[in-house]
Amino acid sequence: MRKQLLTLAGLCLLSTASFAQRTLIHCGTLIDGIQNDAQSQVTLVIEGKKITGIQKGFVAPTGTDKVINLKNQTVMPGLTDMHVHIEQETSKGGESKRYQQNQADIAFDAAKYAKTTLLSGFTTVRDLGGSGVNIALRNAINKGTTIGPRVFTSGRTIATTGGHGDPSNALAEKLTLDPQYMTGVVNGPDECRQAVRQRYKEGADCIKITATGGVLSIAKSGKAPQFTEEEIKAVVETAKDYGFIVAAHAHGTEGMKRAIRAGVTTIEHGTYMDDEAMELMKQHGTYFVPTIIAGKTVADSAKIPGYYHPLVVPKALEIGPLIQATFAKAYKAGVKIAFGTDSGVSIHGYNAYEFQYMVEAGMPAMEAIKSATIVPATIMGTQKELGSIETGKIADIIATDGNPLQDIKVMRKVSFVMKDGVVYKGN
Repeated sequence: MRKQLLTLAGLCLLSTASFAQRTLIHCGTLIDGIQNDAQSQVTLVIEGKKITGIQKGFVAPTGTDKVINLKNQTVMPGLTDMHVHIEQETSKGGESKRYQQNQADIAFDAAKYAKTTLLSGFTTVRDLGGSGVNIALRNAINKGTTIGPRVFTSGRTIATTGGHGDPSNALAEKLTLDPQYMTGVVNGPDECRQAVRQRYKEGADCIKITATGGVLSIAKSGKAPQFTEEEIKAVVETAKDYGFIVAAHAHGTEGMKRAIRAGVTTIEHGTYMDDEAMELMKQHGTYFVPTIIAGKTVADSAKIPGYYHPLVVPKALEIGPLIQATFAKAYKAGVKIAFGTDSGVSIHGYNAYEFQYMVEAGMPAMEAIKSATIVPATIMGTQKELGSIETGKIADIIATDGNPLQDIKVMRKVSFVMKDGVVYKGN
């Protein structure tokens, strides 16, 4: 009797597996992230979290199949933004929030920004610097506690004393910060190594350093180098031991070149990149993450009285307008490009404006889309699972109203979002 019951149970399990619901996505136009040409009339077969089939034509459903009709839309892989700050968003007098917000306040804001980002078509982001809430947010999204993109985060930025990323900049002497917030402020190679190990202990996915001054830090220079090359090498070598890649914020040329020679994986912003820096990037295989929208945003915001601290305004007006032209020159020179916006410095959910600015500067639309799909996956080592629509990969899929190869602005009109096989927006 027991043997018969076990046999019946096995048959039931087999029957359930055999008739598990499939989802068929009927794609009018498909950009798969691999090919240089779009395809017409394709069916994607989704089972659970995975893409299990790609077939020509519109496959008729059978049994319990569910059909998603995207016959009038352009379907593509979920997008990746390689540079966001999910904990914050630009606002007038925003630096005062540092003195007003507790971690819980930051967390509620971050959850809102994460949902906005996902619904705008970005199913994956690389978060490059925050208070540590970014790690907790990543974990909450992974557990399903809250909704948002897949997050790869650096945790807190690693900076030098007084540098871009030192959280104590502009604080009165009588004010102090909890020591945990200062673990990323380093001086000398040994402290650099320790900071990387601390990021590992805290659960970061990658490392972010500020190789030069920045725009929004309350400090005079936006481009002076802030790490020695020896210090950056200590970061990179230690990061490699722990399986991290390193992103380097860099506006100024000298700090940028030190970071490239030391072996960082990506240069963020790159405003004053010169011909020598471009050649170094090509020699070392370094990627450029331009963040054009951030430059435009800070330049515009700096014209509003009281929007930024007085030390920030001249830097924003000088640096902001230059990034798009630098991108154009770097792309033409053959530097490898990855999509990134610095959202937080700009408004979350506006990420897709970056595509328009990239195309305006000379990058073909298909290359711009690949810079936000297969290229980021390659950089982060997730190309076997993410970055393209291929059989066996995770079902991160979006759709736009209209064809971005004909009008790149439709990237701002994402009407369907699926992440991990779950639909978050659309039918």
